[in-house]
Amino acid sequence: MKKLIIIFSILLLSGMTMQSQYALPEKGKQLNAGVGLSTWGIPIYVGMDFGIDTDISAGFEFSYRNYSQRYFGRKYSSNIIGFSGNANYHFNGITDIPTQWDVYAGLNLGFYVWSTAGDYPGSQSSGLGIGAQLGGRYYFNDKTALNLELGGGNAFSGGKIGLTFKL
Repeated sequence: MKKLIIIFSILLLSGMTMQSQYALPEKGKQLNAGVGLSTWGIPIYVGMDFGIDTDISAGFEFSYRNYSQRYFGRKYSSNIIGFSGNANYHFNGITDIPTQWDVYAGLNLGFYVWSTAGDYPGSQSSGLGIGAQLGGRYYFNDKTALNLELGGGNAFSGGKIGLTFKL
């Protein structure tokens, strides 16, 4: 995790002189994909964000992970599928952040389906979760960005890293 933060910081400092379009304009769309950090395995995710206003976006996300654990000497494998919606406020409009950066924070609401073998004696189950996130994107060009997001309270309890593609 420390390496990701260092890489993200270096990109932030090196990109201060570059220029590009605003990260996600009103009525714009972007596709996000990558890997997450979680106490329940390593999730992969794909999602879509929609520009609602200059500083507001809303979107949805789908994630999948496989989680294995030993319980009373036996190995159990679980599949966890998550669906969530999010809303974010983008700080570019109220700050002097260079335009190739997109810094945002928001809330998400999700549902995950946890499936394990029928004889699993553990206590994990499907459920609804609410969470918050703080993230940023660095746009390499007008269409592609590196995305780093830290969060808690929902399926991605540690955060995620991936790529964003404007459509």
